[in-house]
Amino acid sequence: MEQLKMLREHLAQNDEIILNALLMRNAIVEEIMAYKEENGLQILQPEQDEKRDRWLDKSLEGKRHGKEVKDIYSSIVKNAKRIQARHLFNYNIVLIGFMGAGKTTISDYLSTCFAMEVVEMDQVISDREGMSISDIFEVYGEEHFRNAETNLLKEMQSKRNVVISCGGGTPMRDVNVQEMKKNGRVVLLTAKPETILERVKDSHDRPLIEKNKSVEFIEELMLKRREKYVAAADIIIETDGKSELEICEELVNSLLKLDND
Repeated sequence: MEQLKMLREHLAQNDEIILNALLMRNAIVEEIMAYKEENGLQILQPEQDEKRDRWLDKSLEGKRHGKEVKDIYSSIVKNAKRIQARHLFNYNIVLIGFMGAGKTTISDYLSTCFAMEVVEMDQVISDREGMSISDIFEVYGEEHFRNAETNLLKEMQSKRNVVISCGGGTPMRDVNVQEMKKNGRVVLLTAKPETILERVKDSHDRPLIEKNKSVEFIEELMLKRREKYVAAADIIIETDGKSELEICEELVNSLLKLDND
């Protein structure tokens, strides 16, 4: 029994070391973010993630309980990313733009970089209705779908640090834009009609262009929506010819500049 007591004391000592180390680590994460901002350094540095992953794999190679330790470390890193997101954004990031502009791709990338929750509006509505967007349009009509969008945006008022990826028609309703701006920054992603067509040509869940997949039709529809899009946007980012990292870095820097103005 004496040995068991001693082992438990050692365990408690280790727990205290781990706790203090985690608190110190998180404080350093905040210091790094502040230093990057103050010195105009690149916020997103995926090469550091890759370097850390290589170090971790090498350090745990052949070690007992390596898998369990790696799982714990993954949680530590994810929470550090959430701290970064809270440091940068005390609001939701709302992505708008024409279909194929890159909203889903960029929301996924932001989620990877900052461990932010992503709400893909079309997918959420489709899951709730139990049918595809095309079927919702056909069975219930566009008005039903637009009402569902508005209601979902209202739900988002209780959340922070969420990336909301909107459907292409969401900003066409003024009430939707009002809901977006209550606790979010609206980011308009744009692309040329040719780029849009290339990105959506194989998709069959775009009811508005399913029978009109041409540059001319897409350009016409984009022009009809442009005024509403631009009016809703806090910042505008062109996605043509840019990598995911370049787009997200521009997005983050633009939001920080907007917040500091």
